[in-house]
Amino acid sequence: MAPIRLGMVGGGNDAFIGGVHRIASRIDGRFELVAGALSSTAEKSKASGAALGLDADRCYGDFTEMAKREARLKNGVEAVAIVTPNHVHYPAAREFLKRGIHVICDKPLTSTLADAKKLVAAAEKSDAHFILTHNYTGYPMVRQARAMVAEGALGKIRVVQAEYPQDWLTTPLEDEGLKQAEWRTDPARSGAGGCVGDIGTHAYNLAGFVTGLKLDSLAADLTSFVEGRRLDDNVHVMLRYEGGAKGMLWSSQVAPGNENALKLRVYGEKGGLEWSQEDPNYLWFTPHGEPKRLLTRNGAGANDANLSTSRIPPGHPEGYLEGFANIYNEAADLIVAARDGAAPDHILPTVQDGLDGVTFIDACVRSSARNAAWIKV
Repeated sequence: MAPIRLGMVGGGNDAFIGGVHRIASRIDGRFELVAGALSSTAEKSKASGAALGLDADRCYGDFTEMAKREARLKNGVEAVAIVTPNHVHYPAAREFLKRGIHVICDKPLTSTLADAKKLVAAAEKSDAHFILTHNYTGYPMVRQARAMVAEGALGKIRVVQAEYPQDWLTTPLEDEGLKQAEWRTDPARSGAGGCVGDIGTHAYNLAGFVTGLKLDSLAADLTSFVEGRRLDDNVHVMLRYEGGAKGMLWSSQVAPGNENALKLRVYGEKGGLEWSQEDPNYLWFTPHGEPKRLLTRNGAGANDANLSTSRIPPGHPEGYLEGFANIYNEAADLIVAARDGAAPDHILPTVQDGLDGVTFIDACVRSSARNAAWIKV
């Protein structure tokens, strides 16, 4: 079957996440990048497109022009990846959704809760699929953990601990001209949440994906430790889930010695699980009263949820790019099925998961403004 024709909004020269999406889309050979509005100006977009080998007439100055023209072309894009700063997600996704073009969008869903609700409405009106790239949900051992919780291996969940510390914003890089730091610390482009929106949402989404728990209320303390920084760079959140489980979430971008230390610990009546993104091929499982067990990707004890998302033999590291590629591969399954009018079941993050994430950010900001008061979500 011919590869799915893919477009991209954002992700031009020197944009890290755009390159990640392009690699992930190609790993299984199911997408081909054919068009893009890759930068904020037509000149930059064409330069980025030329570097990627795109036809000049399919390198656009803005996403609206791209959506209109590609929708009219016989071989126009079937899906678009949106890899821009947060404030562009809603207007860009809306243009493609209303023309029946599938959307694969970076997180968080939008920069504001109002835009998130409007994007949900736009997705529900469209015949196209909307996939949110919470890429850590694509890791094989995360899939194994989710399946184990669902099968009751831990019993009723009692405690959830998620953390995501980094150190790259320990100094005011936004004042030194670093593009990635500039927009992430700018409320107009990032939204009301800084660290909580950029990486806190990953930790929050991962906890919900693995446990299946729904948040009831939270109390959050957001801090900007770097002087003059307009958005938070450290977050502490207490979580109360429906059904009685309790949670704690810490995310920080000012924690020296931490590069990308996303971790999840889940404890139930019958046992516990521990997973670390920096050591992603392993999952620790401890049945209560028994020795701790190390479960490995493709190793003894691997379940179908794990094996179905693993690509390479045991002992060979598999991680960030492959997990991202699993999201793209499963998105391709949905898009191919849509060609035939089918709608198969899937566990990919959707626009509703995106709304949940932006609701989480909004609640954290409101709670912190009220001295970490409990907020009903």
